[in-house]
Amino acid sequence: MKKIAVLGFSILIFASCGKPPEQAVNSPAKNTNNESLTVSSRSQNNPPLAPANQQIPGNAPVTAPKTGPKTKWKQDGEPIDTAQFDAEIAGAEKSLKAKPADETAKKALAESYFKRATALTEARQYASALGDYRKALKYDPNNQDAQTWIKQIIGIYDGMNREFPKEGEEPPPLPFNKKT
Repeated sequence: MKKIAVLGFSILIFASCGKPPEQAVNSPAKNTNNESLTVSSRSQNNPPLAPANQQIPGNAPVTAPKTGPKTKWKQDGEPIDTAQFDAEIAGAEKSLKAKPADETAKKALAESYFKRATALTEARQYASALGDYRKALKYDPNNQDAQTWIKQIIGIYDGMNREFPKEGEEPPPLPFNKKT
């Protein structure tokens, strides 16, 4: 649970970093004698930004905010072994198939998807995790944690100026190759 809290906090910080502070703005103006003047405006609260991609001593590199149309999402992250989660999901699906109206079976399947989604989130496989959080929510519509993570992952994609996978187009987890 502590890992989830730390990861959630990290994602929240990352998402909020996508909003650039105000910059100094210089614009030409004319006075009453038709002479060119330069007007400078800057917020009292925020220092001027360094030029894009310039290193500020003691800080991470500053990059220009992403603008323009969003790029297509892509599957990435670290491949992880999901065999244990996959087996748990398969068992829960089998139980639900035997008793389709059983609320306990639905919640068990939702919990199985949520566990795998959490592991995929930790591995930065956000597209796959998004699909599992959505499936968890399908079987347990009151799952607040799944709702929160869906919003956070969409926020991550927004922060990267990328589209996010629409419902039904989420990929399966990346294949994991065990090294012998």
